Amino acid sequence: MPVLELKGVSKHFGAIHALDDIDFALDRGEVLGLMGDNGAGKSTLVKMIAGNFPPGSGTIAIDGGTVEFRKPLDARARGIEVVYQDLALCNNLTAAANVFLGRELMTTFMGLPRLDHRRMVQRATELFAELRSETRPSDFVRQMSGGQRQAVAIARTRLAAAKVVLLDEPTAAISVRQVAEVLELIRKLKAAGVAVILISHRMPDVFTVCDRVMVLRRGRKVADKPIGETSPEEVTGLITGAIHAL
Repeated sequence: MPVLELKGVSKHFGAIHALDDIDFALDRGEVLGLMGDNGAGKSTLVKMIAGNFPPGSGTIAIDGGTVEFRKPLDARARGIEVVYQDLALCNNLTAAANVFLGRELMTTFMGLPRLDHRRMVQRATELFAELRSETRPSDFVRQMSGGQRQAVAIARTRLAAAKVVLLDEPTAAISVRQVAEVLELIRKLKAAGVAVILISHRMPDVFTVCDRVMVLRRGRKVADKPIGETSPEEVTGLITGAIHAL
């Protein structure tokens, strides 16, 4: 049974058809590359799955059951986590504090509630170890590389025991070494049974870590193929329209 399935999903904003009749399913531990030019509908699709707004028509199902997300917290409660391109991290806080941002662990001292820094640091250490990241819980985000920042954002999704993680351009504007680190983090999510949707313009990244690639063009799905049955040249042609839908 797919962990995530969309059937006939469409979304119109007035006369603009952002998405038209999108179908796809995603299994546990599967990595799907989502590609398309600017305006293809990628952001709209991600925002619907993340609960930012409902589809105009069609259905979204989690573990076989139809869901209706009215807000992002509804999607998060069902195991959907999103790592946006800006990462939404606080530079003036440590890695551990960012992992637990909005989900802080509490204890009491003399009958008064206080943050349980010890437990948060301990759990963050475990999460970074699971991801085999060199990120240290006590380091401040402002001192981190792009790859380390991604590790913090992805560790936050592991804290929530996510079923599906959507990664929005995670390797944009970082060094080659840091790209390798991020791709390894994606492999760790896959190995843990987490389904991943990788939104990216970087063809090498998609062909390195993804099991399938889905291409959107002008709001419509024009391809959904196993990586082994296509090529970067073919995907480029589908994105630009030089090759028609398969």
